[in-house]
Amino acid sequence: MTRRGDHETVPAPASAIRKDVGDGTIATPWARVSARLRPDTVTQRLQERLRERRSADRRLFLKRWSIRLGIAAVIAAAVWALLMSPLFAFDDSKVQTSGYGTVVDPTDVEAILAPYAGESLALVNTSHVENQLTELVGVQSAQIEKVWPQGLRVTLTPSEPVAAIPDDEEGFRLVNLAGEQVSSSEEAPADLPVIDIPVGEEHERILSGVLAVVEEIPLELRESVEGVEAETEDSIRFTLRDGPAVEWGSGEDSATKAAVLGVLLADDASKDASLIDVSAPTFPTVS
Repeated sequence: MTRRGDHETVPAPASAIRKDVGDGTIATPWARVSARLRPDTVTQRLQERLRERRSADRRLFLKRWSIRLGIAAVIAAAVWALLMSPLFAFDDSKVQTSGYGTVVDPTDVEAILAPYAGESLALVNTSHVENQLTELVGVQSAQIEKVWPQGLRVTLTPSEPVAAIPDDEEGFRLVNLAGEQVSSSEEAPADLPVIDIPVGEEHERILSGVLAVVEEIPLELRESVEGVEAETEDSIRFTLRDGPAVEWGSGEDSATKAAVLGVLLADDASKDASLIDVSAPTFPTVS
């Protein structure tokens, strides 16, 4: 029984619900949206995007490999220019050499460098060449610098003779401070002291002691030393050109003895001296 004033809910007739004519689905808002996103439309857009993505990937791939190939070409060209091009080939006429001294023969240095002519300067082994040069008589050490694009700078440290030793066959053997023969001379050099000591391997210590003394003598005084005598390494004695004889004794305290000798030679009281004894440098004598 229905009271007056009450509202009755009457179901809508089936014909009042609108249906999509095309596929028979109910025409709700979501149905209208999904109707626009048909499978064929989605597939077409996806394929277009995939094609665009593949095209972009191909362009990026080509760009990367183009850059890599360009870099490889530049490196290959640089390597060829450095190692094979005549632009960087060593030219032995472009060698700057200094430090020959009085003993080293320039032709010997040129003979060592000649085989490297035409070789890439980058491939020249400077350490090996330095070792070859130090094997030359009169060369104490050698330093080589590459002067691009084709030259070398060679700096020699000569091993100069400091004394002459009489020799029956060669006249005089010229030796350096290490006792090594660096040259020979038929006559006694005017600027080198002549060492008169017993010869033979058993007397090498005497020679070493004499050369140690010669090394300690100042250069300006060394040039005035005329002759050095020693029967033992503790009885070294030498004579100055136009000056007195000097009794040196052993090689101990040679630096002090050299200083004392310099002071005594500068003293007017020693001008007419025939012998200066500095074997005991704290108690020198002049006679």
